[in-house]
Amino acid sequence: MFLRQFKYLLAVAEKEHFGRAAESCHVTQPSLSSGIKQLEHELGVPIFLRGRGQRYCGLTPEGRRVAKWARSIISHCDAMRDEIDLMHDNLKGNLQMGAMPSMSPVMPLLIMHMRERHPDVRADVRFVGIEAMTLGLNNFTLDVAISYLNDDSLSHLNKMPIYVEKLSLLVNDNDKFRDRTSITWREAAELPLAMLRGSMHERKFVDETFKKIGCDPIVRVESESIVHLMFQTQYSNLATIIPGHFTLMPGLHPGTKALNLIEPVVSQEVGLIWGDADPVRPMASAMVSTVKEVKDSGELETYLGEFAMTETGPAS
Repeated sequence: MFLRQFKYLLAVAEKEHFGRAAESCHVTQPSLSSGIKQLEHELGVPIFLRGRGQRYCGLTPEGRRVAKWARSIISHCDAMRDEIDLMHDNLKGNLQMGAMPSMSPVMPLLIMHMRERHPDVRADVRFVGIEAMTLGLNNFTLDVAISYLNDDSLSHLNKMPIYVEKLSLLVNDNDKFRDRTSITWREAAELPLAMLRGSMHERKFVDETFKKIGCDPIVRVESESIVHLMFQTQYSNLATIIPGHFTLMPGLHPGTKALNLIEPVVSQEVGLIWGDADPVRPMASAMVSTVKEVKDSGELETYLGEFAMTETGPAS
């Protein structure tokens, strides 16, 4: 068995097409098919279900197990090379990061410092949900993630708190809100709202808060983009709920203002998350060191202002 055979297998599983997989591996289709057939012969099991003309029809049950092992083997080989590069202060390659959409303003600072320490590292940031994030950390397709720390599905992973996310209500800066600095959740529920999609973690947290006070909000627009929701507020009569640090980065759009959401005041702790592999993957280790350095230097506190706290307080 050779690494290239495992790479061929994973390429076909990802592309769901032998021809496209061969292109992604920069080999001819006959070469890729031959490598996979050799692997199947050595293991003594079929890996792929094939239709007419050897068309891809999915993985066999054995093939799914082989693919899982293949990801682990390739990941550990890549990590071995990364560790050797790190020993020579020459870390290079791709840092695979997962993040929730609400963390997008924080990412540039952390990645900038990572690149300053390791100029040959290229960051690949994927904005995904917690389920996909957990899967990525478990199957080694992600090195680290930045997410909420209160989700039970992350309990088996390593974590480092970074900051606490508080919520604000973005409204039109008009006479109705001119002298206001805060607004209750009950008042917010009476306004027409633009909200994140119901399947997203941030939206579920907001829905739970409304439910606790017995309110059913009026949702007029949904989107997966917080920035788009901010534009909805700027150019329409809709209000939207945003993480407090969005008032600093990217900043408020003209004609809008942010009000602190109270009664209750709620917050969620955000942190860096990485797998429990031993040894820790070099890319993850480098990012952990980078985040710790940024926190210890005080730069993160300056960057986030009041949102740099690392402990959540009780809801009030």
